[in-house]
Amino acid sequence: MSEVGIEVAPLPASTKRGSAWAAPAGAIGRSRERLGWLLILPSLVVVVIVALFPLFETFRLSLTNTRLASAREPRFVGFANYEALLAATSPFWGALRNTLEFTIASVALETILGMIVALVIHSNFKGRGMVRAAILVPWAIPTVVSASMWQWMYHDVFGVINDLLVNRLHILDQKVAWLANPATALPAIIAVDVWKTTPFMALLLLAGLQVIPGDVYEASTVDGANKWQQFWQITLPLIRPALLVALIFRTLDAFRVFDVIYVMKGEASETISLAVLARRELIGNAKLGAGSAISVLIFLCIAALVVLYTRMVRVEEL
Repeated sequence: MSEVGIEVAPLPASTKRGSAWAAPAGAIGRSRERLGWLLILPSLVVVVIVALFPLFETFRLSLTNTRLASAREPRFVGFANYEALLAATSPFWGALRNTLEFTIASVALETILGMIVALVIHSNFKGRGMVRAAILVPWAIPTVVSASMWQWMYHDVFGVINDLLVNRLHILDQKVAWLANPATALPAIIAVDVWKTTPFMALLLLAGLQVIPGDVYEASTVDGANKWQQFWQITLPLIRPALLVALIFRTLDAFRVFDVIYVMKGEASETISLAVLARRELIGNAKLGAGSAISVLIFLCIAALVVLYTRMVRVEEL
């Protein structure tokens, strides 16, 4: 039997890797990319119409002296509105101070209390499901309703808080006008926001706690770690992504606070926030230019907070 030799011809250059073989994959990738852009195009159009165009229009109005219901032609004034806002005697600085105090105090208290509540409802006990549903009640109540309710509770004559502290617990000697007193007005409003929003923080932190495997705690118990060591060395590092996301959401939301302050104290100087100040200039004083300038400054402050959190959090590493 003679041996049959089989000669294998070399592959054409067009079929080698990097040319023809890569072409189908590249074509499929480009086709999928085009399909992806087509699918998100309606959402992009909505974002442009709802968010980007109003933002651009607000910035444009902030450079003019436009007024509501005025027959006067709007005039370009450049950065005159910003210069007036940033003047030493401007009410902007008081509103900024109130906003920062509200943001720092409320977010710090909500984070601490939210962590405690999350740890409690994460543990196993009878009726845990009912407790989880009950703690969401303050968050589910509309802010206007809860602010009006607390406004009556703080009343110096008919309020249940004064009755409890003076007549029941005998902590105070006389009733206090919590909202009328400039020294206690902002702390009282912060307490309302903490009562309402702590369940939201607890819910976000609970989601982070539930993804921690139980084997980690069992192993640490075998190694002799107590509950306090488990919290600092296991729980806190592992829920760091959820904690930071909750902090970002709450900080940005608290910085643009409007409803609870406006319902409880209106435009009082001791509690006015940047958002309430913007409303006063836009609607109360009919100054679209000045009000738009405040809105732009709020946007820039929030953008700075986002950049700061992103740098600190390093989202790409989480």
